[in-house]
Amino acid sequence: MKRTKTNLVILAATLATRSLGAQGLATSARAWEKVPLPAPPERAEKPSDRAMQAQPTPDFEIYRKRVEPIFLKQRPGHARCYSCHTLSNRVFHLETLLPGAADWSDEQSQKNFQSTLQLVVPGHPETSWLLLHPLAPEAGGHPFHSGGRQFESKDDPDWQTLFDWVRGMRKASAPNVASPSKARIYVTNSAGNTIDIIDPASNKVVQSIRGIELPHGIAFSPDGSRVYISNESESVLDIVDRKSGDILKKIPLSARPNNIAITRDGGRIIVGIRRDPGVVDVIDTASLTRVKSIPVDGSVHNVYVTPDGKYAVSGSIENKAATVIDLHSERAVGEVKFDRSVRPMAFESNPDGSTSRIFVQLSGLNGFAVVDFAKRAEGARIQLPDQPGGFGVAEGRTETPSHGIGVAPDGKSLWVNSTFANATFKYSLPDLKLIGYTTLPEVHPQGHAPTGSVPEWVTFTPDSKIVYVSNSGARSVSVIDSATLKLIAVIPVGEVPKRIGTLFLP
Repeated sequence: MKRTKTNLVILAATLATRSLGAQGLATSARAWEKVPLPAPPERAEKPSDRAMQAQPTPDFEIYRKRVEPIFLKQRPGHARCYSCHTLSNRVFHLETLLPGAADWSDEQSQKNFQSTLQLVVPGHPETSWLLLHPLAPEAGGHPFHSGGRQFESKDDPDWQTLFDWVRGMRKASAPNVASPSKARIYVTNSAGNTIDIIDPASNKVVQSIRGIELPHGIAFSPDGSRVYISNESESVLDIVDRKSGDILKKIPLSARPNNIAITRDGGRIIVGIRRDPGVVDVIDTASLTRVKSIPVDGSVHNVYVTPDGKYAVSGSIENKAATVIDLHSERAVGEVKFDRSVRPMAFESNPDGSTSRIFVQLSGLNGFAVVDFAKRAEGARIQLPDQPGGFGVAEGRTETPSHGIGVAPDGKSLWVNSTFANATFKYSLPDLKLIGYTTLPEVHPQGHAPTGSVPEWVTFTPDSKIVYVSNSGARSVSVIDSATLKLIAVIPVGEVPKRIGTLFLP
């Protein structure tokens, strides 16, 4: 079998560690608590779809039922894993149990799950720290573990549970894409006090959340039970029960908010604050409190979490900058400067799930910039076609000729709104080839020539087959067939609909 570069590094490190004396072992153990873990084995070439489907993947439900209890287990003569790994300086970090609780909450388990994944190479238990570090060296484990020899041999039933889980008790098949009936489209009516909810199966508004004046950004808990909405009028983050539409809590923010994003594990809401010198507020979803404000370059217009969940990216109109925030350390680690104000963004992933490119809309540009995420540098600008055209002037939108951009869930297309064209353009990915466009509805003012619908934001059904565009100037949402580019419905909603997002129901 051909060994990967990472496997060779791990093998060399293991051999070198085993040749150390007592002092070296202690040094190695201290280093383990501080240094990053080895990355999963690299692939020599881009895997085919079939290979990706066959790749084993850790299963959260099995983790929750069978793996996580091991960390709380009192093994004879040993301290529990939990006792040491709740410390903040541990690479493998477990959440502190809530007062009086004997087990973790759902949200805490999601955080523990993400932490545990740092210690495993999916499908390869033989190279995973989760199994090797607490295993006795006589049984093939690491030379020293500050938590002791939790497993004397590989025959230990708990060790076998970990082995089976990492190896893949569930094989990943084709992506489990939710059907349109398992999704809802949420539209924040930015000049009103409602959020309209559309059922993609019928393309009708089936529910409205009321009582939030000037709703702005929107995000959803991973289990679909909560809706998070930034409230400009009160400078709070509203927590809403998804089923009833009731407001459960209002969390005070540091200042007036704009857009929001949620971390992949659902543990934190990142809120863009529309005030200089520039911060994003961090809301802990377990305690429902604001726990931090992270400085960024300029008042925040939009904020996003990257597809791999490792970073947040904020954009500033005034400072013409996009700031990259490391979500592990919760601090800014880089930025991209532009010659124009930063507007909406969309993100493209590499085959391994990491972020490849950011597509950034800019003030005064009827198109978008293409940013290499790894280099933190702009590489190109794509200008939308001149035709169709003729809109934007009467609507007073010459500074924002292109607003609203999104990558479809399947990663195969990029959709870009144009106020000047009163249309939405489709580009193929990764080659950014223009496929075509869909004309959006016109508005017919009495005694004046028709104007455009002023498109604002884009979202999709989970299967990428249907595209939704909020028409802020027409009090409506356009529904587009992504394959034929045909407009299949126009749905009336509230006043000045802008932010629009898809909730994937469990």
